[in-house]
Amino acid sequence: MATAASLPPDDPPLAGVRVLDLTRLLPGPVCTLYLADLGADVVKVEDTGAGDYARTLDADPGTTSAFFRHVNRNKRSLAVDLKSAAGRAVFMRLARDADVVVESFRPGVAAALGVDAAALMALRPALVYASITGYGQHGPRAQAAGHDINYLGYAGVLEQTGTAGGPPALGNLQVADLLGGAASAAIAILAALAAAQRTGRGRAIDIAMADATLAHNVFALHALQQAGSTRPRGQDLLTGGVPCYGVYATADGRYVAVGALEGKFWALMCRTLGRDDLVDAQLDTGTRGRAARDALCALFASRPLAHWRALFDGVDCCVTPVATLAEALVDPQFAARGMVWHRPDGSVTLAPPFAMPGVAAAERRPAPAQGEHTDEILRAAGYDDTAIAALRRDGVLGSDPIFRTGPPAKNRVGP
Repeated sequence: MATAASLPPDDPPLAGVRVLDLTRLLPGPVCTLYLADLGADVVKVEDTGAGDYARTLDADPGTTSAFFRHVNRNKRSLAVDLKSAAGRAVFMRLARDADVVVESFRPGVAAALGVDAAALMALRPALVYASITGYGQHGPRAQAAGHDINYLGYAGVLEQTGTAGGPPALGNLQVADLLGGAASAAIAILAALAAAQRTGRGRAIDIAMADATLAHNVFALHALQQAGSTRPRGQDLLTGGVPCYGVYATADGRYVAVGALEGKFWALMCRTLGRDDLVDAQLDTGTRGRAARDALCALFASRPLAHWRALFDGVDCCVTPVATLAEALVDPQFAARGMVWHRPDGSVTLAPPFAMPGVAAAERRPAPAQGEHTDEILRAAGYDDTAIAALRRDGVLGSDPIFRTGPPAKNRVGP
């Protein structure tokens, strides 16, 4: 790893960190996306068959999905058959110089392939080895399959989500996958990496998406411990149980989001609406609460969203439109923050959610074609062209990639 003293002051913070990424689909790739966007050299290690099947998710034949392009930018790709002895030897050779390995196999698969934490850390004691799974490396559900909806269900989150009297509601933001499998893993990796730099000792990290979801179920835990039980979905403070916090339909089928939890915001909202009579009903439940909500429902339903947007523009009381994603992409606040990157081909991608003085975040390289960088990665590891050709001839490496996944985006310049 490069030392801090050897790096130019404007280099990204993870410049010199080498990551081998064995993950697919969403949680692991977003975790390593954070690392790549922060400057790490992330090598996406794919098999020689289908590779990461997110490449073709809802994509037209012969094209790469927008999903894959977004979560795998700033990475390189190596295609190698880890089921072969020669392929494992290639990976082991790369692991000797790696700082981080991230995998998302079911427990036991990495060991069966010979690329588990024990095997790799015997070669590289300072290695940080992160395993991302649904339920963790041990426990009665360790080997069970699962997706975001299942982890939310087990962790008591899904039961709390939805409207009063309705079924549990599904969101299009994968909370367990992204909060648990991506963000929690990245935090643990960075902490272990900092320790490894100080001590020379790496760590094996066990990330369970279900665990991370449960660990963040703070507000429901508060209700359980404070009142002895959680309230039914749609009837708690943050799920629509009080007039001051919830969504209200407008005349054109859109919605406004009311988040006036503080008394001053609620009072200002009521004055702006000309309904001072509702000020005392801010946190009411029962008959009074329903009456206040019904009054607001009727009022907001009397005008289209544009009317309410104009009325509350500049009124600091936490009443905002419920935007579509298309609207969010052109929102002036996100534009000012540089959160949307426009690619030369007309597509867009979303910037990383962090900005640091003196560091320009950028899509330095587009998401790679499968195995696109195999030769350059192996040459840097000491393989000559003859050895690489022999590995490819024996089927250990993927065939030469024939396309790239698109041009890089225009940069977002940090503050």
